Amino acid sequence: MPDLLPLPPCATAALGLPPAIARALTHIGLNLGQPLQLEELAAVAGLSIWRFSTVFRHAMGTSPHRYVCARRVERAEKLLRQGMSVARVASETGFYDQSHFSRHFKNALGLTPGRYRAINSHDSPEPQASDSQAFATRFSA
Repeated sequence: MPDLLPLPPCATAALGLPPAIARALTHIGLNLGQPLQLEELAAVAGLSIWRFSTVFRHAMGTSPHRYVCARRVERAEKLLRQGMSVARVASETGFYDQSHFSRHFKNALGLTPGRYRAINSHDSPEPQASDSQAFATRFSA
C-alpha cells in the first residue's frame, strides 16, 4: 500500500477529478494526522460546505468524512505493520483518541488494532495458525 502523498496535477487530471476536489485531496494527504473539519476542506476547495460535500461525494463515491477515516485507517495499517504502538498510531493518524481509533479500525478491518499489529508486525513473533485463519476468514468470500 503506497504512502498517502498529495496528488500531482497530472494525476488528478488523469483521474478526471475536479480541481476543487484535487485540492482537497492534496490537503487531506498533507494533513492526515491533524483534525480535518469539513469547513476547512470546503475552504481549501473554494466551495461552500454543501456544494463541496455534493461534489466530493459525486467524484469520490463517498462522503468526505468516510474518505478521511478510510485514509487514516490505511495509514494506521502501515504504521502498525512497522511495529508502532497502538496509542502512537492513533495520535499519528489524526484520531481523537485511542478508543476513537480502535472503533474505526475494527469497523473497517474486523480486528482490533492490537490484534492486527500482533498478526502483521515485523518485530512480533510468528502469528499462530488460528490468528491467520481468523484474518483470512474475515477477508475471503
